[in-house]
Formats: sequence, C-alpha cells, structure tokens
Amino acid sequence: MNPVKAPRQQSPAAQRARCGERSSGLVRRRRTVGSLVLAGAIGLLSAGARPGPDETVAQDAGGSQTLDETRLTMDKWIETQQIISRESKDWQQGKEILLGRLELVKNEIASLQSKIGEAQAGVVEADRKRGELVAENDRLKAANAQLNEAVAGMEAEVRKLFKTLPEPIATRLQPLYQRVPEDPTKTNVSAAERFQNVLGILNEVNKANSEITVAFEVRNLSDGRPAEVQVMYVGLAQAYYVSAGGEAGIGKPTPDGWVWESSNSIAGDVLMAFDILQGKHSPAFVPLPVTIQ
Repeated sequence: MNPVKAPRQQSPAAQRARCGERSSGLVRRRRTVGSLVLAGAIGLLSAGARPGPDETVAQDAGGSQTLDETRLTMDKWIETQQIISRESKDWQQGKEILLGRLELVKNEIASLQSKIGEAQAGVVEADRKRGELVAENDRLKAANAQLNEAVAGMEAEVRKLFKTLPEPIATRLQPLYQRVPEDPTKTNVSAAERFQNVLGILNEVNKANSEITVAFEVRNLSDGRPAEVQVMYVGLAQAYYVSAGGEAGIGKPTPDGWVWESSNSIAGDVLMAFDILQGKHSPAFVPLPVTIQ
C-alpha cells in the first residue's frame, strides 16, 4: 500500500496572498463581463434604432428588457444633461446678478466710507468750534461778572444820589429808580438792563443839574406853619423859596435829603428872580446867597 500524504499546511500570509489573487481575478472577470454587457446593450440599441429592411429581429424577453432599460437609461442621461445645462445657465445668470449686486454693495460701502470720513472731519471741526465757543463763553462770563460788579457799584451810588435830588426831579425819576434792585445778588435782571436803567437816571440827573427848576411845594415857615411856597432849584446844589405872604428861605442838599432854613431878607431878590423866569421882568443880575461844600 502507498502511504497517504497529509496535505501541507500553508502559512497565514500565504493564504491571504492567495485569497487576494482570487479576489483580483474575480474583479477582473466581473469588469470584463460588465463591459461586454454594456457593449451588447449599445449594439442592440443601435440595431433597434436602425433595423435593416429584410432583417428580422428576434429577441427574447430578457433581451427586450435589457433594451428597454438601456433606452430608459439614455433618456435619463439626456434629461440629466438638459437639467445640467439649464442649471448651468441659471447659475450663470444668478452669478451675474450677484456680481452686479456685489458691485452695488461695494459702491455703497465706498460712499458710506466717504460720508463717514466727512462726518469724522465734521466732528473734529465741531469739537474745535465747541472749544472756541467754550473759551468765548468763559471769557464772556468773566466779563459779565465784572459788569455785574461795576453796575452794582453804580446802583449803590445812584441810591445815595437819589436822596439828594430835588423833589420834582426825584418824582420824575421814581419809575426808573424803582427798577434798581435792593440786593444786586438776588436779581434776575440782566446786567445790560441794569446799566441802561442807571444810565437813564444819570442822564436825567445831569440834565436837571444844568437847569433851573421851578415848582410849588409845601414848606414849614419860620413860625412852624406849613404853607404852599414857590421853589426855585438852581441845578442840584441850591434852592430858594418864597411864600405868598413874602416869607423866604434857602434849601440845600445833604446825604439824608434837603434841609431848609428861613431867610426873609432875600424875599425881594427871590421874587425878582421868579419874575425874570416868568418873563415879567427884564433879565438882570440878582444877588442870592450860595453855599458851596
């Protein structure tokens, strides 16, 4: 008897290599069969599209199915190409629209950047002008403070002067004098209005100081009786009066007001002065006493 040889064992690596060769061969055979099937389908499609006049097409059920599938595949392919062409056209149109919009957006961005630059330059200019205005405002505030201080001093002098004014002049200036604030720090009147008021009072006072003012007033005579007298104010520094009974007197201003004293010896001269002022007597030199302080 011949001895039976046991099969030789192969290593795992050799087994894997052999399996790989089998797989590669199987793949190559499948690709070859697929190519043949595709070539046959195309040939059948061509034959079905252009049959000969005397040629009889004999196809079984399997061949008809393959031809139908091939035609269906070609229809799908044509439809797909049409879709691709249409989508490509739409994409190109959309691209052009988007490029146009992008250009518009770029122009708008450039315009906005230009306007931003102009606005920033305007802000810088506005800040510069604001700084100038703030400095000017501070200067005007300082000047206004000086003016308020100056007009407050003038108003104080006006209050002192008002006490020394003759009664007719004081009565005429009373509306202006009432505008002088009692407390300069608690008034809402502007410095300009206060200056205008003070200048109005001083203008009237200066005018009265260069004139002779005649008025009728009530004065106490030498015996203490009140009587109406005719008074002649020579400017703001001296005054003379005479009553209907021939009693005369002299008045002069003081810081607390006018003071009067009887002087009957000047009654005749005072009456002559009144006659000259009223046109009843020709102009002449009239000696009257004057007190100069």
